[in-house]
Amino acid sequence: MLLTITNSRYPATDLSFLLHKHPAKVQSVEVMNGKAHVFYPEAGDEKCTCAILLDMDPVGLVRNSDANSFALDQYVNDRPYVASSFMSSAISKGFSSALNGNCKEKPELVSIPLQLEVQISVLSIRGGEELLQQLFQPLGYEIIAIRHPLDPHFPEWGNSRYFTVTLKNEITLQALLSHLYVLIPVMDNEKHYWVNEEEVTKLMNKGKGWLENHPSREIIVRRYLRHQRKLSDNALAAMTVSEDAPLPEKAARQKLHDVRLQAVSDEIARLNVTSVIDLGCGEGRLIKLLLENKQLQRITGMDVSSHSLEVAASRLKLDKMIESQRKRIQLIQGSLTYKDRRLHGYDVAAMVEVIEHLDEDRLLAMEKNLFNEIQPNTVVLTTPNKDWNLTFTTDENMLRHSDHRFEWSRAAFNAWCEHIRDVYKYTYEIKPLGEEIEAVGAPSQMAVFSKQ
Repeated sequence: MLLTITNSRYPATDLSFLLHKHPAKVQSVEVMNGKAHVFYPEAGDEKCTCAILLDMDPVGLVRNSDANSFALDQYVNDRPYVASSFMSSAISKGFSSALNGNCKEKPELVSIPLQLEVQISVLSIRGGEELLQQLFQPLGYEIIAIRHPLDPHFPEWGNSRYFTVTLKNEITLQALLSHLYVLIPVMDNEKHYWVNEEEVTKLMNKGKGWLENHPSREIIVRRYLRHQRKLSDNALAAMTVSEDAPLPEKAARQKLHDVRLQAVSDEIARLNVTSVIDLGCGEGRLIKLLLENKQLQRITGMDVSSHSLEVAASRLKLDKMIESQRKRIQLIQGSLTYKDRRLHGYDVAAMVEVIEHLDEDRLLAMEKNLFNEIQPNTVVLTTPNKDWNLTFTTDENMLRHSDHRFEWSRAAFNAWCEHIRDVYKYTYEIKPLGEEIEAVGAPSQMAVFSKQ
């Protein structure tokens, strides 16, 4: 398999500095079941092309093949000849510095968009050119796809799923490599290795800044994670944004979110409690407020995204805290839809703008886990008020964020709270959050559940 990257922005040889590969040398890196060779067919100021040639070992592929594959798979397969997850691994190893946004000699180049053209020979696309367009067009690429017939000697057999693909874009090299790393195995809809929780972290890191708002995000996530539902659900849930999109100004969005966080923090401060867990803690904004509450001796933040937890640790400056303060805080990775003994034993559980990101079946699993298994004495929960959406749209089906699975009106939220009261024996009180407008209420709503 051959992948070439061409830069036409003067001086085009900037590409070599970004890739950390000298144009006069051929370099090779070991990959699973083969080698990736990196070389430059052309290197001038007007045009510079770097190629990565993946040379697979067919015997190694057979020895390391999936034992559950069909009987003739080791004899009849396309793995040595097509760009697949093997190519993503080659990109990761051969161009690791560029993929991670590092350039030692010319760091200023990392953020500069280049005139880039990529050609991949040959690419397996399970979904055809329609999927190719669906994945790359929203990212701004010009796409040229040449589809290969099953056999040129027998045109009546029709076309194969294999393409030679050219992609053009004015984009940073890091962004380009991130797109290729994620989307090549997505198009192939297969991976050569077992997928686990680490792949969610890889996806979050490589997809940061573009995958969150991609219109085909769900397809990308599910294919990248080999259709493992638990991993896919966790990844999709992690791609939440704490600020509601339709509010007109970023400052206004931040102000509303600050109102929510302060309201939850104040509510917890009124309680005579010593421990709290923030479920879906994100980047740790609520935890930072809770630290000011001296009566809280144990504060835990949980999130499905390891990246968000890293940001939270940095935001809270955990590495610089005095020991007595640091002992109060714990950050853990997990999902609130699954049973987890680490979540037990807290006086209060907080959930700020989380439930609207859950699918219906996951919402039911969450409520059972929270109110039946974990059973904190108090639950403080906020969610958007759908009635308020009439202040910015006449479309009753429009949601404030593309990742919201639903938004409840005040009546629907009250009905759900009554359901929690009747089934799990919690009393509740609902409070508006933000400026109230006649007939539509406030932008968010908070429920405080107390165990009977």
